[in-house]
Amino acid sequence: MSQTESQTQTLAFHPIAAAVALSPTATWPLADVLALFDLPFCDLMFQAQQTHRANFEAGDIELATLLSIKTGGCEEDCGYCPQAARYDTGVEAKKILAIDTVLDAAREAKASGATRFCMGAAWRSPKERDIEKVEEMVRGVKALGLETCATLGMLEEGQADRLKNAGLDYYNHNLDTAPEFYSSVVSTRAYQDRLDTLGRVRSAGLKVCCGGIVGMGETRLQRAGLIAQLANLNPYPESVPVNHLVQVEGTPLHGMDPLDPFEFVRTIAVARITMPKARVRLSAGRRQMGEAVQAMCFLAGANSIFYGDKLLTTGNPEAADDRALLAKLGLKTRATTLEAAPKATCGG
Repeated sequence: MSQTESQTQTLAFHPIAAAVALSPTATWPLADVLALFDLPFCDLMFQAQQTHRANFEAGDIELATLLSIKTGGCEEDCGYCPQAARYDTGVEAKKILAIDTVLDAAREAKASGATRFCMGAAWRSPKERDIEKVEEMVRGVKALGLETCATLGMLEEGQADRLKNAGLDYYNHNLDTAPEFYSSVVSTRAYQDRLDTLGRVRSAGLKVCCGGIVGMGETRLQRAGLIAQLANLNPYPESVPVNHLVQVEGTPLHGMDPLDPFEFVRTIAVARITMPKARVRLSAGRRQMGEAVQAMCFLAGANSIFYGDKLLTTGNPEAADDRALLAKLGLKTRATTLEAAPKATCGG
């Protein structure tokens, strides 16, 4: 059975074990994913664009807005994150936002053209009082006509079901990197913890938003390992955010040699080929890329961006700049596409 065929069926979720080597019976064995990375650049781009056009309306870009509903003070030690309490990054720990503040931000996002609104919280996992507040936020944002997404850390049994019942559409929980490189970046949470949360999210009937970060010192083989892990989740995520490390002074990963821009574009292209029906999202790091690299990423099959002036605690291209770039490239936003062709099957 092909990956496309398996994606269209209702399958039980069985997460890939956090092992260095994937099963030889995996839909996308690691060797096959690495072979894609190793293709000549133009051949890879051509294959990625063909895959993209076979599954999405041409030029259809989803605009998603991310709001930090609880900033800083996180007890985890993720080496890339300025919100970890143990790092001196200038990020001030704040309490969870009031519901009215969140809804005002959601209204502004919708007025600017966003169709999905994601709420992120810097904690290891939500407590009972946190879940109650997030449920209220989800109900309010959903009532505005936006798709809802949350990234709240690890979920315990029953929490994903509660979020689903409140109206949550997507839950974001990234794998970050390949399992064999993971301990170089995070020690306070195991890889299997992440897979377990994804299993609870799937069991609750929520859509999965799951990707990773590149440029953290990993090898190409390890980047291929991340994509292989994602592509072999059954089913693979509906949304795949690909983040380019934003180096923040005070974090352990500050001062890393920057990733070659072409390697980032290759990662986007391989994600598109291996997960053909997913929304592949340009996430953190777009400010550092410049317009030319972003344009190549769209050509490689990226069809979603985080949209707004800030991405949690780091800068993001301003909305007006994004609109101007999309216009230069002749790309349409998802809202425009849906209004023009409401019956088009352009994914979510």
